[in-house]
Amino acid sequence: MTGGEPDEVTADDFLGGQLRIYQPRRGYRAGIDPVMLAAGVPAKPGQSVLDLGCGVGVAALCLGRRVPGLRLTGLELQGEYAALARRNGAENGLEFEVVEGDLSDMPGTLRERQFDHVIANPPYFDRAASTAAAEPGRETAMGERTPLAEWVKQAARRCMPGGHVSLVHRAERLPELLAETARRLGSVEVLPLVPREGREARLVLIRARKGGRAKFRLHDGWILHAGVEHPGDRENYTAATASVLRQGKALPFSGSF
Repeated sequence: MTGGEPDEVTADDFLGGQLRIYQPRRGYRAGIDPVMLAAGVPAKPGQSVLDLGCGVGVAALCLGRRVPGLRLTGLELQGEYAALARRNGAENGLEFEVVEGDLSDMPGTLRERQFDHVIANPPYFDRAASTAAAEPGRETAMGERTPLAEWVKQAARRCMPGGHVSLVHRAERLPELLAETARRLGSVEVLPLVPREGREARLVLIRARKGGRAKFRLHDGWILHAGVEHPGDRENYTAATASVLRQGKALPFSGSF
C-alpha cells in the first residue's frame, strides 16, 4: 500500500477507551498481541522507543499512554498503515514519528540512530508452510517475507547498549527466536501467553538486553482467559489480563530486572 489512508476505516477503543485507534475495515486489524507487547516493555519517562513494523501504531501508542514522556518512533512498510499511525498519534495527543520504509533496507533517517527500546510484532506465518491471506494489507502484516532472523538483527542494531529489545511471536517460532537473540543480545527472558488453564501457549513475549549477561529466564505462563472452556460470546479475560488490556497496566514481566 502507498499513499494516504485506506478508503474505509473503523475507530476502535483500546485500553478501555484511553486510546481511539483508526484502522482499516478490511485488512490487518490489531488484536491483543501488540497491547500485551507494550505492557511488557520496561520503559521509563524520557526514553526513546522504536516500533519496527508498527502498523497503525497500537503497540507504540499503548506504551506511550502508559509511560509519559516517551519519544516514540515507528517504521512501517505499508503507506496506508503509516498514514493511519500518524493520525492515531495526533488524535490521541501523543507525539509519534512514523517513517515509511522496509526494515531490510533501513531508511537513512533511522540507520544512524539507536533507541532505548526496540519493539516488534513481526509477521507470524512462514508462507512456505501456510496459506497466504487474500487481502494484501493483511498478508503483508501476517505473512513472513523478511526472515525472522533479519527482524532480530535489525532490532539489535537499532538498540543502544544497555537497551532492551521486546518481541511478540507465535510459540512454535521460539527456538528460532532464542537462537537469534542469543547471538545478538543477552539477558533473554520469555513469558509464554497461555489462552486458558490447561492449554499450550500460543504466543510468547521475548525480551533481551543489548550487552546483558544475566541468565536465561523462562517465566510462568500468563493465563489470558478464565476457566478451562470458552463461555460463549462474552469476554472472559482473567482479572490480571483485563487490567492490562482495559486499564493499561504493565505486566509484572516488565519489572523483572
